[in-house]
Amino acid sequence: MSGRVVHFEVPFDDPERARTFYGETFGWSFVEGPSKHHLSVQPGPVGDDGRPEERGAINGGLLRRESPSDRPMLTIEVDDLDAAMQRLESFGGQVVMPPQQVVGFGRTAYFKDTEGNLMGLWEPLGSAD
Repeated sequence: MSGRVVHFEVPFDDPERARTFYGETFGWSFVEGPSKHHLSVQPGPVGDDGRPEERGAINGGLLRRESPSDRPMLTIEVDDLDAAMQRLESFGGQVVMPPQQVVGFGRTAYFKDTEGNLMGLWEPLGSAD
């Protein structure tokens, strides 16, 4: 299990206001997605494949806030999503969204930790083979 943070998500109420704030304040770049509910974020330099070029850097997204309780969320990479969910439950975590396929990329799931924080899990395509 790698355990690395590989993605972040920050909720927004107004997409243009959020884009302006993060773009002007931190110099982040954005990639339009197929939906007005999500903006892909590139906080630093990326290669032709869209992956961060700097060691330790991660990309993320801004997404429309669905609930007043929505908070920023981190996604943690694991080698085996099913095993990671069993392990986190054995230590008091709770799976809140079972694994879902992200076609061509891998699988994702969401959980709450013992403190009630919503977090994501990510299993890249081919890592559990």
